[in-house]
Amino acid sequence: MPLSPDEAYYWVWSHALAPGYLDHPPMVALWIWAGTHLAGQTALGVRLLGPPSALAGTLLLISAGRDLAPGSGAGSRAAWLLNATLALNAGAVIMTPDTPLLFFWSAVLACAARLLRTGDGRWLLALGLCAGGALASKYTAALLAPVLLVWLLAVPALRVWLKTWQLYAGATLAGLVFLPVLAWNAAHGFASLAKQGGRGEVFAPAHAPQFLAELIGGQIGLATPLLFGVFAAGVWHCARRWRQPAEALVAASVLVPTAVFLAHALGDRVQANWPGVLYPGAALAAGLAFTRVWRPAVALGAALSALVFTQAALAPVALPRWADFTLIRLGGWRDLARGAAATARAEGANFLTADEYGLASELAFYQDLPVVAAEPRWALFTLQAAAPAGHGVLLWSARRAHGPDAARWPGAIARATLTRARAGVTAETYTAYRVEGARIGPPAVLLPGARALRD
Repeated sequence: MPLSPDEAYYWVWSHALAPGYLDHPPMVALWIWAGTHLAGQTALGVRLLGPPSALAGTLLLISAGRDLAPGSGAGSRAAWLLNATLALNAGAVIMTPDTPLLFFWSAVLACAARLLRTGDGRWLLALGLCAGGALASKYTAALLAPVLLVWLLAVPALRVWLKTWQLYAGATLAGLVFLPVLAWNAAHGFASLAKQGGRGEVFAPAHAPQFLAELIGGQIGLATPLLFGVFAAGVWHCARRWRQPAEALVAASVLVPTAVFLAHALGDRVQANWPGVLYPGAALAAGLAFTRVWRPAVALGAALSALVFTQAALAPVALPRWADFTLIRLGGWRDLARGAAATARAEGANFLTADEYGLASELAFYQDLPVVAAEPRWALFTLQAAAPAGHGVLLWSARRAHGPDAARWPGAIARATLTRARAGVTAETYTAYRVEGARIGPPAVLLPGARALRD
C-alpha cells in the first residue's frame, strides 16, 4: 500500500530528528528512523516496527490479563479480541503516533497489573518509564495520570500506594522521559502544546449531536460492530465492580478517556483514531467478563479487517469514492507524484512544490525531483531552507475552493490537470501551476528525497 500523507509527513520527520514537532512528540519519527535504517527508504522501512510493536503490545496484554485474573484465560481472550479490531490492525500497518502510543499504553496496563499481583512497588518505576514513552509518543498519554489516580482512589486497599515514594519516583521518571519534549516546546513558543491543548476550548452545542454521532459511529467501525458490543458490555461489567482492583483498573482505563472524548465532542469533531487508547482496556474488560460469546465477534472483526486491507492493497472492487475511505487516504499517490514529475520536466521546471504538508511529503517520497515545501509549519523543522532558482510546478488540489494566493504565488499560471486515482476511480483532482522559484517566500524548505536516498 502507498504511504498515507501523514506517514509520508512523519517520514520527513525522521530526516529532521528533533525532541518535538508542531503536531506530536518525536517517538514516531524515531521508530521510522530505525525502520528505514533496517529496511531502506521504502514503505516497508517506514512501517517496519508496526507489526512487532503490535505483537509486543499483545504479549503485554496477555500478561496483564494473567495478572488481573490468574488462571481465567482473560489475557488470551483479550489478545484475540484486540487483534480482531480494525483499529489495531490499521495501527499495526499504518505508521502513526498511535502505533507507539498503543504499545506503551499496553505496557502501562501490564505494569499496573503486575503491581497489583505482586505488591512490589518497583513496578511503579517501570510504569513511570512506560508512561514517559507514551507521553513521548502522543499527548493523549496525559490521560494516564487521571486513569491511574481514579484507580488508586476507587479501591480503598490501593490507596496506600499514594503514600509511597515509588509512586512519585515513577512520576519523576515519566517526567524525565518527557522533559526533552517540554524543552523543545519552550524553545519554540510552546507551539505544539498550544496546538494540541487548544482543541478543547470550543463549545458548540448546535453541532454536538453530529459530533457525538460521528464519534460513536467511528468507534463502531474501528472496533467492528460485534466487538464494539462485546467491549461495551465488558466495560459495563467491570464498572459495576469498580471496588474490585482488577475491574477498577480496566474500567478506569476506558471510562476516563471516554469522558474526555465525549466532552470534546460537545464542541468539536473527535478524529476517529484519537480514542485508540480505549481498546487495550476494553479488550481486557471483555476478557474478564466473557468466556464464550466473544468468538463470533472475533471472527467477524477479523473478516472485516481482512476485507479492508484487501481493498486497500489490491482494490478488487471499484467502489465509489464516498464508499471507499482506503481510496481517499491511500489511493494513487505514487502515480500522482510521478505524473507531477513528468509534468514538471515537460515544462522545463527543476522542482515541485506544495503548501500542504502531506502532499509535499508524498511528492518527496515517490519521485526524484527536488520538492520545496512552503508552509509556516516548516519554520519549526531543522531542514535546509530553500530558495530555488528558475521555475517549478506547484500542485494545488481542486478540493480547495480558491486558487493559489497571488500574494504568496505571484504569477502562477495553470498548466495541466492531474488526478489521483486507483482502479479507475478518482480520489482527488489537482491543477499544476507554473511558479517562479525566486518568488516563493519563507518559510520554504527542501524536503529529503526517498528515491535519491534509495539510489
